[in-house]
Amino acid sequence: MDEREELKKILKEKSVLKGEFTLVSGKKSNVYVNGKLTTLNSRGLYLSASIFLNMFEGLEYEAFAGPSIGADPIIGALLTLSALKGTSKEGLLIRKEPKGHGTKSIIEGNIKEGMRVILLEDVTTTGGSLLRSADAVTSAGGIITAIFAIVDREEGAVERFAEAGYKFSSIFKLSELL
Repeated sequence: MDEREELKKILKEKSVLKGEFTLVSGKKSNVYVNGKLTTLNSRGLYLSASIFLNMFEGLEYEAFAGPSIGADPIIGALLTLSALKGTSKEGLLIRKEPKGHGTKSIIEGNIKEGMRVILLEDVTTTGGSLLRSADAVTSAGGIITAIFAIVDREEGAVERFAEAGYKFSSIFKLSELL
């Protein structure tokens, strides 16, 4: 079984939940994808990061970033795998709100003016949290190279990213997991 098929199996077993759910977007759904149930599993996290690194080939970037909490384990794994491959990258964790003490920053990490950033998330529905994260990165002087998600719920994110001028790819579309 290749990495993508193995990740698909893990996602279906751990992360695809059936029932009645309200999504972050406010929409109701009978399917919920909790990507953290996969990325907080050692094999699921490794496979996600490994597949992402392959997808990033040919892109120029210095950092991985994403909205905290969904992107946090993925960023950690990408940093580790990058180091194992002999490259040094930065990780940026983006808060929903600026912290109320210390630097009062919305971004944790060493962001620099002109830094090329790959933005990522476990699951995207309409793309709202990733677009807010993109705004935070660009406001801090970063440049979004591309946006990635493990799962695209196919509910408007692709179109919103395109309208905002961002390249977007996902490992899976929700329809592939049902």
